[in-house]
Amino acid sequence: MATPTPTEPQRRKFLGRLSLPEHRFVADALRAETVGGVLLLVATICALVWANTPALAASYQTVSDFHIGPAAIGLDLSIQHWAADGLLAIFFFVAGIELKRELVAGDLRDRKAAALPVIAAICGMAAPALVYALVNLLGDGSLAGWAVPTATDIAFALAVLAVIGTSLPSALRAFLLTLAVVDDLFAIIIIAVFFTSDINFLALGGAVVGLALFWFLLRRGVRGWYVHVPLALVIWGLMYNSGVHATIAGVAMGLMLRCHRKEGEEQSPGEHIEHLVRPISAGLAVPLFALFSAGVSLSDEAIAQVFTRPETLGVVLGLVVGKTVGIFGGTWLAARFTKAELNEDLAWPDVFAVASLAGIGFTVSLLIGELAFTDDRTLMYEIKAAVLIGSLIAAIVACVLLKLRDRKYRALTEAEERDEDLDGIPDIYEEHNPAYHLRMAEIYDEKAAEHRRKAEAAAGSSIEGDGPA
Repeated sequence: MATPTPTEPQRRKFLGRLSLPEHRFVADALRAETVGGVLLLVATICALVWANTPALAASYQTVSDFHIGPAAIGLDLSIQHWAADGLLAIFFFVAGIELKRELVAGDLRDRKAAALPVIAAICGMAAPALVYALVNLLGDGSLAGWAVPTATDIAFALAVLAVIGTSLPSALRAFLLTLAVVDDLFAIIIIAVFFTSDINFLALGGAVVGLALFWFLLRRGVRGWYVHVPLALVIWGLMYNSGVHATIAGVAMGLMLRCHRKEGEEQSPGEHIEHLVRPISAGLAVPLFALFSAGVSLSDEAIAQVFTRPETLGVVLGLVVGKTVGIFGGTWLAARFTKAELNEDLAWPDVFAVASLAGIGFTVSLLIGELAFTDDRTLMYEIKAAVLIGSLIAAIVACVLLKLRDRKYRALTEAEERDEDLDGIPDIYEEHNPAYHLRMAEIYDEKAAEHRRKAEAAAGSSIEGDGPA
């Protein structure tokens, strides 16, 4: 008798179906990001029109440079500065909560499941930096902007999808969201490590004490906004005066929130606060930042400069080529060596299209551009123009690639959302539930009975119509 062959272990699926809670979370999160992304797009267009209309251009610069705030505590800042350091702290606060949730309750909780998107995100940041460095080494440019093309703007990417009417299956949307979350984490590290110069240790110590108090109050169950909001403002002010970029305060506070649910909780405190703050971040903070950061000259000369100067060309190529090659290459290699099997409903060109969509690096790229070239205002504006142009090219490429598969995506999305028994749970998640099949049997029995009645009624009217006059 032949020796039985041991059963081959089931290969792990890559971009497979999400669990129902994760499916719902991704849908809610991306719905809010899409709305915020459309507002971000509108704010960017307004900024460009404002800054490039001859009669209005001077007023744009005047408003951006207008200073407001208490000088006695070092917060007499320009409007543009308030937008970059103040409003974006709210954005990074939400990013901190998202990261914490992914680590304790999302895809990053499982190290094996997290390996692919994390490796993809790391490669998707390393490759653009290498492309930028290579272009500037060959062109004798400045290496200061190496981090500019490393970021992905999830809100802007989703706004592009909303505008062109392309839907993505939940697995691809979750992959894009996880990429953006890991991207934000490394962007935070880059800002903290590479863009911190002189440190005021007294102010930094005060910020650390404030964060410790914030953490203590959370652990004691103190949830009143009238306690946490004033404390958060004090922490932010101390962090700003310490020399460490003030957005780090937002991230730190977001990471301190509890994002796992205890028994009987419908939402964890982190999820609850994220739902409250996300609309402020997506609907107010980020669009206002875009309004006062995206207003750069797009004259023929300025656009030509983008493609001839090594710093700006490095940013464009980093976003369009580096991001796509890095994410796709990292994903393919990780899947190859971890023996993960791609979901049979998708293909590698789908991963390539999402990778090209990740080349839209707007919000954080603009912020890093400001930090990298603070001492050269002209180059800073040229870098911003390069971010806009690179993001636009990446968006166009992604739109073309995604449109080619749009019919397939729509079919997959409709299957994921179909709920014929109207119980609030998509049918695809109830295939192994006997109660679901019994409900569907009752629904079809009722439909069959209704059609029989209609058939009998139609037959009866036909007989009456054939009778004698």
